[in-house]
Amino acid sequence: MNLDKIVIVLDHPDECRNIGAACRAMANNGISHLRIVGNKADYDREKIHVLAIHAAYIYDSADFFESIYDATKDCAIAAGTTRRRGKKRKGKLYLPEEFAESADLISGGKDGESKNSKGNGESVANDGALVAVVFGNERTGLTDEQLSECTVGVTIPSCDDFASLNLSHAVQIMCYHLFRKKNEHIAGYTPLSLERIDKTVEHIADSLQKIGFFSVTGRSDMERFWRGLLSRSALSESEAKYIEKIFSKAAGLAKKNSHSWIEGAQI
Repeated sequence: MNLDKIVIVLDHPDECRNIGAACRAMANNGISHLRIVGNKADYDREKIHVLAIHAAYIYDSADFFESIYDATKDCAIAAGTTRRRGKKRKGKLYLPEEFAESADLISGGKDGESKNSKGNGESVANDGALVAVVFGNERTGLTDEQLSECTVGVTIPSCDDFASLNLSHAVQIMCYHLFRKKNEHIAGYTPLSLERIDKTVEHIADSLQKIGFFSVTGRSDMERFWRGLLSRSALSESEAKYIEKIFSKAAGLAKKNSHSWIEGAQI
């Protein structure tokens, strides 16, 4: 994903505050190209800056157009966001994460390299093309006519009882999915597998063995106890390593204290 190729298009937004909040949402996700369909004179720059805070530069460098067609004609794809479905509303609507997959390919992929390859398997340099994400007016969203100026439709699932999203919230969700596609390498919290937990359990049992915790039997029961406990705890890798360090240190201290006691008894 090349975020420099992502263009956010706001079609005749009503609220200056929403424009400012949308700018902040864009900045949160490393996206800075804003286009607005409407008359610049209709908007209060100061009110926009209040909500944009440190992302005010996005509005200050925004371009203004007379139509969605004009705002997206240099883009390879224009995705209109909508919660309404129908024959005149693109038929199939992509989910944000599905659209992010397409945007990744079109924008040039990570670090400007195409995911396609030559016959010899080498990467192909790809500058990528612009990708537009279009948002309608806060009150009406995109009309059938406006959506027809887009090439695909994207929908953000929400509760049927209150399905309409605030403009800036919708911008945040779409931008976040694009940002996450670019940054797939950023790992979240992943609980350890039982195979990895077994290594920690073995480490614990070995440490207890060293300090004479087990007389003749008992190790197997202790290992089953720790395996069940640690699996239910959904440990992370760092937590498992910390537990292993504790038991290693405990075994080391026990051994050191044992030697000190023996030496003292011999004196």
